[in-house]
Amino acid sequence: MKTNDLINLLAEDAAVRARLGHILALALVVGVVVSGAILLTTIGIRHDMWSIFETARVLFKIGFTVVLAVTACMVVFRIGRPGVSVRASVAALFLPLALLIVAVVTEMRVIPSDAWEANLIGNNAPFCLMFIPLLSLAPLVGFMLALRNGAPQRPSLAGGAAGLAAGGIAAALYAWHCPDDSPLFVATWYTIAIAAVTAIGSLIGRRYLRW
Repeated sequence: MKTNDLINLLAEDAAVRARLGHILALALVVGVVVSGAILLTTIGIRHDMWSIFETARVLFKIGFTVVLAVTACMVVFRIGRPGVSVRASVAALFLPLALLIVAVVTEMRVIPSDAWEANLIGNNAPFCLMFIPLLSLAPLVGFMLALRNGAPQRPSLAGGAAGLAAGGIAAALYAWHCPDDSPLFVATWYTIAIAAVTAIGSLIGRRYLRW
């Protein structure tokens, strides 16, 4: 290969990567705005949110879901680029997992064991399982369309990452409405809802992101 051909190929690759980053950023912004609008125009923010925002449980719920959304989005922003390692981004996902484990263990140590079941079940589990996937639709569609412009080496994994990020974003938004603040509730029902979106993303990615 001639030097000029190599330079042109590298320039084209750089342009594709830059374009993918811009499209993913646009998908992220639009997805958050659309999902946020759905939240505000339907169920809204919980009425006592500001008065209880400083409590440890609420801070954990908001913080955990935001950290999950951010770390999962980091994976999405790298996974559509062939040859780019995602190990560091994937490793960062252990941070929200660690936060969740610490919160659950702490709660189980400070509340009596006969209250564990009530905290885990909560009051809105079915609604949580329905509304988090609903709020994830806009970011999931946006990420899929954006990744279609890239070249993910593992389409199924890329789709799963998009689903995880979309589920994390949806959970971070839904947390502003959800009246169930227990880490046990979050660890159970939020995780199930996000896992469902991740699985759906993986199934879609297997076919849609194949190249």
